[in-house]
Amino acid sequence: HFDLETGTVTAGAGEPIARLAWQAAERGWEGLEWAVGIPGTVGGAVVMNAGAHNSCVADLVVNVETISAKGTVERLTPEQLGFSYRTSILQGSVGEASPQETRFVSEATFQLKPGADPKQVRATTTRHLDQRRTSQPYHLPSCGSVFRNPESHAAGWLIEQLGLKGYKIGGAQVAERHANFILNCGGAQASDILQLIHHVQQQVEQHWSLWLEPEVRILGEFQSV
Repeated sequence: HFDLETGTVTAGAGEPIARLAWQAAERGWEGLEWAVGIPGTVGGAVVMNAGAHNSCVADLVVNVETISAKGTVERLTPEQLGFSYRTSILQGSVGEASPQETRFVSEATFQLKPGADPKQVRATTTRHLDQRRTSQPYHLPSCGSVFRNPESHAAGWLIEQLGLKGYKIGGAQVAERHANFILNCGGAQASDILQLIHHVQQQVEQHWSLWLEPEVRILGEFQSV
């Protein structure tokens, strides 16, 4: 729902964040142009504080509606969500908290800037998408950036310096175009991807004395890899 009076847009958690960015651009609403290449939903973007092009979800959130496993509905402010780089307090409620403490995003409200020329907003949105397509692998399935960037260097750079671009385990491969992406080259299983994540972490730790923290959420039970 786009509210012209307040300049806010409210979207359900299952709405693809990229589609919401295009809907805003078509109306001439500024603020979400950066999100056009994010491969996820509004709910996922809120939980991990997704971002790109020096912008992020935390810059725009007005409030977020959550539902607990017990059915309790809460509307949280940005301060209550505890946003920081690629994380929020909601990350601890997915997969790690007890079932009684788990909270799910149901919808989010963002503050945008209506009134711009739709043609210009579409052009900016298209430019961001083109930049991502030229620098990141969009030709095969992935879940986006795998690791958070350490303070010292970008995760992709650290991985690339170790010659790990193209390294494969099963159907999972470190992308040639951007080393912080793991691609499904066909038939990859979750265990392939997890093994590849662990291999990259171990190699980076061995050579750089840094432990790469995953940006993705790992759910389910796996045998030791």
